[in-house]
Amino acid sequence: QIAFMTLTLFPIRLFFAAFLMLLAWPFAFIASMGSDEQELEKPISWWRKIVDILLKAIMRMMWLAGGFHWINVKGRRALPSEAAILTVAPHSSYFDAIPVTMTFASIVMKAESKDIPVWGTLIKYIRPVFVSRSDQDSRRKTVEEIKRRAQSDGKWPQIMIFPEGTCTNRSCLITFKPGAFIPGVPVQPVVLRYPNKLDTITWTWQGPGALEILWLTLCQFHNSVEIEFLPVYIPSEEERKNPVLYANNVRRVMAEALGVSVTDYTFEDCQLALAEGQLRLPSDTCLLEFAKLVRSLGLKPETLEDDLEKYAASAMKMKKQKVDLEEFSAYLEVPVSHTLENMFALFDENEEDIIDIREFVIALSVVCKPSKTLETIQLAFQMYQSENGTIMEEDLAHILKTAMGVSQINVTHLFRAVDEEEKGEITYDDFYRFAEFHPHFAEDYLYADQMGAESDLETSSLSAPNGICTDFSPENTEDKNKPLGKKLN
Repeated sequence: QIAFMTLTLFPIRLFFAAFLMLLAWPFAFIASMGSDEQELEKPISWWRKIVDILLKAIMRMMWLAGGFHWINVKGRRALPSEAAILTVAPHSSYFDAIPVTMTFASIVMKAESKDIPVWGTLIKYIRPVFVSRSDQDSRRKTVEEIKRRAQSDGKWPQIMIFPEGTCTNRSCLITFKPGAFIPGVPVQPVVLRYPNKLDTITWTWQGPGALEILWLTLCQFHNSVEIEFLPVYIPSEEERKNPVLYANNVRRVMAEALGVSVTDYTFEDCQLALAEGQLRLPSDTCLLEFAKLVRSLGLKPETLEDDLEKYAASAMKMKKQKVDLEEFSAYLEVPVSHTLENMFALFDENEEDIIDIREFVIALSVVCKPSKTLETIQLAFQMYQSENGTIMEEDLAHILKTAMGVSQINVTHLFRAVDEEEKGEITYDDFYRFAEFHPHFAEDYLYADQMGAESDLETSSLSAPNGICTDFSPENTEDKNKPLGKKLN
């Protein structure tokens, strides 16, 4: 079928889809010229209404050319005065642009998108909120702009937000980012379904690429899509004050409508689990649980990297002194809470009610820089080394088991390979030189010893069962909340 469609239907569809997009471009370009923010806060002009109708018709014809012969819409789309924000999930493909072109709601987009030929002009027409990767303050500005538009009493167009922030394969809903819920205004949940017999829609970082998905989808005779507008969700006073609670409750409503599970893992957790550093995290790591607890404490791994040196310096001053829960609370400058107690328990293996702060710093370094193995190990050496700059085999075991998030690890084989002179101690320079000549040292000297011939190395590269990553299958969510390597109360 693919071979036949590639030679017949595919080129015709591709031609008409490209032609219709080019046809839409001049209308969007002319309508975008000279427009400013004040213009949008006025009643929409008659000519703009005509352009909207024309563009929506052209976009619908484009999707028709792509095999989306009919679009099943359920429910009623709320007016901007009823719900300023539309939250859409699950986000699984660039075909999720279908509801955008149907509604012409504003969206949150990367600033680079406006420079895409033709498509960039169409994007600018709907007046999106642009996020700039090069601007360190972009996240704050984006939230402020969303809040400003959402609280304009319907003067601005509705904003359509995909709160998952990344593509999954629709088998579960991952953690919603709070940006859409910070304004504290009512939102309308919108759920997407692609009930195709053969899934050529899903586009995640594992699996087919964008061009392959486009090719396979255009080779299908018919592509189904369902868009359901759920009732407007009006937040309680508690939810207005707590965007995370608001986001979780809306996610629960959407998951129930979809009939899928939820998982508290995020895109950043997937990056951590699949990071291609020299220390691949094993399947029983507790660092995913640790990363979740870090975020629950209000600490953001993406902004903590600059604080690692500060945390390490404090740990070095303590030397080998261990701390209790109260001292750990003071160290992190956060109050004692159930979340902090759970994090403390991760490092309290022997249930002595004291932990080694150095282990926390190592785990935090891995979460902040999952692919930069040697930087984490160098930081650990600084905290564990003696006055002459060396560490013993026992110290290396502490470092690596913490960096991998497991309770036990045998480093004898690795230590002896690094300690060529058999001095019984090594420096970071020794380790660095060894790692340069043996870039796969973990696979050669650690995983083989730890897991044997039937190691998870063989399965780590397999496709994820749910399109997120191997540790996040919804059916295993309860098990994954219990770290297998270290204790969690």
